[in-house]
Amino acid sequence: MKPATDASAPRRFFSLEQTDFQQLEHAASLKGLLQPFKGKGPLQDWASRCHAMRDALIELAQRRVLAQAGTYPFRLLPIQLAQQTTGAGTVFLRWRRQDRSAMGVALWQELMESPATPDTLIDDLFAMEVQRVVLNMQISLLHTLGRQALECASKLDLAHEVYQRRNGASTARSASNGATRT
Repeated sequence: MKPATDASAPRRFFSLEQTDFQQLEHAASLKGLLQPFKGKGPLQDWASRCHAMRDALIELAQRRVLAQAGTYPFRLLPIQLAQQTTGAGTVFLRWRRQDRSAMGVALWQELMESPATPDTLIDDLFAMEVQRVVLNMQISLLHTLGRQALECASKLDLAHEVYQRRNGASTARSASNGATRT
């Protein structure tokens, strides 16, 4: 989805392109999801790859998106694109007031509808919002997939412990039954 461009307005924000993601694609992919995980080790490894890709995506957002959002003329606007770290340690992009008194997409909507916002920035602000929404979704998915893989590894570990206890008890019963028959 591309905004209508005004040929007279120079672009100030450049969205991420496929080349920006190529190195991340080679680091990990979701193709590892559909495999017969047989223990906690492979799940922990896959979770680690998901979290590493999430962290690389956050770094890309900081280096390419936030860096542009912090330059002239965007830094003169009453709201800015900033990063917010959640309690789980994940970083997302959020719109917030310069004085940090409010945060959220409603601020961006107000900025877009404000007559004080220069028409020459509308396309760039739209491109920033599209980039923000997509990056947040990608970061969230990678974080969730990694967390779910770790939870699954923990459940497999518990299942293995229960199995071992039962198997050990069965072996002990078999040994004691064999000893009483002789």
